[in-house]
Amino acid sequence: MRFSFFAVLLLLSGAALAQPALPVPRDIQAAFAKGTRSETGQPGPSYWQNTADYDLTVSFDPKTRLVAGTVRILYQNNSPDSLTHLWFKLYPNLYKKGVPRATTFKSEDIGDGVKIEQMTFNGKQVGSSKLQAEGTNLSVRLYKKLGKGQQVRVEVQYSYTLNKGSHQRTGEVEPNAHFIAYFFPRIAVYDDIDGWNKHPYLGSQEFYNDFCNFKAAITVPKDFVVWATGDLLNAEEVLTKKYAQRLREAEQKDAVAFIITPDDLKAGSITAPNTTNTWRFEAKNVTDFVFATTDHYVWQSSSLVVDPATQRRTRVDAVYNPKHKDYEEVIHFARKTVEAMSYTFPKWPFPYAHETVFDGLDQMEYPMMVNDNPTHSREDAITLTDHEVFHTMFPFYMGINETKYGWMDEGWATIGEWIISSIIDPKIKDDYGVRPYAQNAGTELDLPIVTLTTQQSGTTMFLNSYPKPGLGYLFVKDLLGDELFTQALHTYIRRWNGKHPQPTDFFYSMNAGAGRNLNWFWQRWFYEGGYPDLAIGSVSKMKGGYDIVVLAKGSKPVPVDLTITYADNSSETLHRSIAVWESGATSVTVPLASGKSIKQVTLGSTLVPDSFPADNVWQGK
Repeated sequence: MRFSFFAVLLLLSGAALAQPALPVPRDIQAAFAKGTRSETGQPGPSYWQNTADYDLTVSFDPKTRLVAGTVRILYQNNSPDSLTHLWFKLYPNLYKKGVPRATTFKSEDIGDGVKIEQMTFNGKQVGSSKLQAEGTNLSVRLYKKLGKGQQVRVEVQYSYTLNKGSHQRTGEVEPNAHFIAYFFPRIAVYDDIDGWNKHPYLGSQEFYNDFCNFKAAITVPKDFVVWATGDLLNAEEVLTKKYAQRLREAEQKDAVAFIITPDDLKAGSITAPNTTNTWRFEAKNVTDFVFATTDHYVWQSSSLVVDPATQRRTRVDAVYNPKHKDYEEVIHFARKTVEAMSYTFPKWPFPYAHETVFDGLDQMEYPMMVNDNPTHSREDAITLTDHEVFHTMFPFYMGINETKYGWMDEGWATIGEWIISSIIDPKIKDDYGVRPYAQNAGTELDLPIVTLTTQQSGTTMFLNSYPKPGLGYLFVKDLLGDELFTQALHTYIRRWNGKHPQPTDFFYSMNAGAGRNLNWFWQRWFYEGGYPDLAIGSVSKMKGGYDIVVLAKGSKPVPVDLTITYADNSSETLHRSIAVWESGATSVTVPLASGKSIKQVTLGSTLVPDSFPADNVWQGK
């Protein structure tokens, strides 16, 4: 790819510093020229995005796994373009016979995909010959161009059979327990960078959807409870009086309580005594809508104030098979995660009214929902829970294009996991992905982070989505300090929540919020190749102490952490942030003010990767 360059110069301590300009692809430059994006990282004066109101009516039969319904969409074109087609995403077609996919499914789950019985535009029926999907994409020509500011009413009647044994973010968990996501035809994103999002869903890269409003009416058999994105509007109609009352109380209390206990499951009479019940939900300004349903899970709940200014509360739920004892603490882990997100990191009030962790077969996030498998250890339960709940901010609150830029959401969930896990349990020293990165850095598998996620797979995609960006964010946090880093991050969040940020929007917003140009680090960590490798060059006795020289053998800037062990077996630590490498230096001298004899100096720490650690120890004489 050919790049053009421009400079964004900010002031640092009152003096302008020459910094490298970040590479800006031509399509992003075109957005600057059109005024939809800006070189400052703010949405441009001409920024726009499309939206829609979705009215979902769906029935689900747990025995046959048939999902059938009608989706009514009022689609708003806010772009300056006249649209001749609408592009739809049919995500369940991942399981359709003959469709390309990045994983192998069981043969019994491969079927006919989404069957569209009827589609209308403004009441006019679309011919069946025009409803032939290509994989997970369906392009349908409009009868009349949809101009700027115009709306079109779309109605789709459809059905498909939910997958059973090949659980990929959605499907049957076990008999009579299902997590149902991506279950309705939706209009794809049309944005200022790519136009229509035509990337097929292959099962590996994740999702990109517009901010929309959803109403949903979900019909399931008696005894089945439904949890979903959005607020439950008719609890008194679908739950019997005792359980509706427990739910109302949980929304106002800090204590953890059971909505449904194991004894309640044995007694029955939890839901209204009808053959089927229709559960009604509503969610506004979210990117997706999912639901889960079962007749044999317990339900724990609690709530907490997430915004002291308004006293707004968030309800946190854990819904699980009572046989899974490891899930008994998940409600506490989830609650503490919401609390930490609101008050510590990213120190932003949790943006939604509830968050449900559902006992499933995956490790996947959705708006206001989490689908998490049981784990083998308490530590795994903590790190998995906080990682997935942290995704609430990134990508959902921020509208990130995960399909192209997985690092813009998974990297944040990774640093969130590192920070919040130790808050929940100080004994946890989580280093998720750090060692694999150190081992693979600088090899053929290691591409620059900004490489499109659609061009990656396997180890490469893992490294670039999780540990590498997570470490980049962590090192900038260390460089700026907690207060200034929070200020920078909040600048990005304020500018782009509810919108669709691109990489340059993030980098330049962070620069602006920090009041300093960090391009030197963004360039070296996110855009360039290389590997992290520090070494102890020398330890020299000086007047009043020692000088320890640390060499940068690799090109990736990482913090310097030194552990000094003295002859009397006492120890101390010394730390330098990545600031020591900003000038391009290849060595740094760290003074140690101590007259005691040194037995050993060790370089490195848990969250600082080093591809060649053999030279990280100096032994005294």
